[in-house]
Amino acid sequence: MANGGPVEHGFPHLETVRDAINALYRRLSPTTVQTFTTSVVPADVAFCDTDDLHLGAQRVAREIVRHFRLPDARLIVCFREMTHAANIELTAGPEYFVELNDRFRTHREDIGAALAHEVAHVYLHRLDLAFPTTAENEILTDTVTTYLGAGWLLLDAYREDGVSSQKLGYLTPEEFGYVLAKRSLLFQEDPSVWFTSAQAYTAYTKGLAQARRDEQQPPLTGAGWAGRRRYAHDRRHAVPSPPGSPYSFAPGPSGDLRVSFLCPTCHQRIRLPVRGRVRARCGLCRTVLECDT
Repeated sequence: MANGGPVEHGFPHLETVRDAINALYRRLSPTTVQTFTTSVVPADVAFCDTDDLHLGAQRVAREIVRHFRLPDARLIVCFREMTHAANIELTAGPEYFVELNDRFRTHREDIGAALAHEVAHVYLHRLDLAFPTTAENEILTDTVTTYLGAGWLLLDAYREDGVSSQKLGYLTPEEFGYVLAKRSLLFQEDPSVWFTSAQAYTAYTKGLAQARRDEQQPPLTGAGWAGRRRYAHDRRHAVPSPPGSPYSFAPGPSGDLRVSFLCPTCHQRIRLPVRGRVRARCGLCRTVLECDT
C-alpha cells in the first residue's frame, strides 16, 4: 500500500499480467469466465461513517465472497496497525481471518477494495492457481480480482496529488486500467461511471489505449498502415523478430512459413500458415480473429 509515498506508473509488469490472464483462462475455461459478466456494483460495497465498523466490514466481505461464488467461505475481519493494506491466513477454510490496516478505520470507502484482493487470494487458493514467486503471485491476484469484476474498487482507491498519495494493490494504476479495459472490451461494460477518483479515470483511459493496441497488431486486420508495412517487410525476409515483437515467423512441419502471435483476448499463442486473409478461432478463449497473414 502506497500511503503518502511515490506511486509507480506505466506498464512494468505487463508481461506477467498477460501471463495471469492466460493462466486464468486455462484454469477456469472460457465458459466459467463468462459467468462473471456483472461486476461488483457500488451499492453492494457502500460504507458510510455512520455504519458500525466491524458489522459493515463483515457485510462488505460477504458481498465480495458472494461475487466470487464462494458461498461456504466466511471471512472474519479485524483491524490492526501494519505496513500492508491487509493480510489473510489461507487455510482449508471455511473460515478465513483477514486483518485490515488501521488506516481503513477512517477510510471506510476503501474497505471493499482491500477485501476484494484478499477474497481473490482465497479464490485462487481453492483453484490451486499460483505463480512461482510472491511478487508474481500478487500480480496474479490483482489481475484476477480485476478481470473477474471486483478490481475496479482497487483502481478507484488510487488517489494522488502534489502532497499525498494512496494506492492499493501491486499493479500500477495504468496496469489496473489495462486489465479493467480487457474486461470492458470482453463484456461491453463501462466501469468508468463508478469511479470517484479522477486519477483512477485517467489511469483507466491509459490502460484502455494499451488494451486497444493489443487488437491493432499484425497480423490482425485491425493493424494500422505502419504496422502492416513493417509486417510485410518482415514476412518477405522472414527475419528473426526482435524481443517484444507482437509476432514471429518460423517454418511449419511441411516447410511452409508460419506466423505466431498472441490472442488479444487471452494471450494464448496462435500459429497460422502465411497465406493471406484468414479467419481464425483461438483454441483457448474461442475468440474469432480476422487476420491477414
